[in-house]
Amino acid sequence: MSGRRSSGGWPVWRQFTGGDLLGRGAAAQSRRSLEITPRIASADKVVKSVCPYCAVGCGQNVFVKDGKVIQIEGDPDSPVSRGRLCPKGSASKQLVTNPGRPETVLYRRPHAAEWEPISLDEAMEKVADRVLEARDRFWQQETDDCTRVRRTSGFASLGGATLDNEENYLMKKLYTALGALEVENQARI
Repeated sequence: MSGRRSSGGWPVWRQFTGGDLLGRGAAAQSRRSLEITPRIASADKVVKSVCPYCAVGCGQNVFVKDGKVIQIEGDPDSPVSRGRLCPKGSASKQLVTNPGRPETVLYRRPHAAEWEPISLDEAMEKVADRVLEARDRFWQQETDDCTRVRRTSGFASLGGATLDNEENYLMKKLYTALGALEVENQARI
């Protein structure tokens, strides 16, 4: 009988004989589960955040160690999501820690086959020049019946689901101030 385990070590036996009928306490714990620590235990700080993927605004706890994100989980204090995240929200750590994430601005010149890195300042100048040129080229001050409209159909905006509510608010304000008519967001579509 030395090769057989006693039934006292079996979780179901401990559940029924140890007073933990629902199996949520000591009956469900193994020696190994008592020895392991959660991956967030070593975090230096927890930063409250909002999931960036859609307009719901689920709360997140971002666990940081040595200035780097080590885990992102649902915030149980959030009145919106009460600690729950959808599959995209649960995987949002990949958005900030993926080694394949570009960290420089890339530009492909007209008719070129390859992308080249350029400075952020140069990229911002290119974008600003093109937006202003398109705005001026397609500007409409008034309609044929002299109704003042002050608008442009030279560009449009389609925001992405990785922008948060504050970024989408600022984008809407910017494009409206520039006179754009078509301002939409992918999360609402």
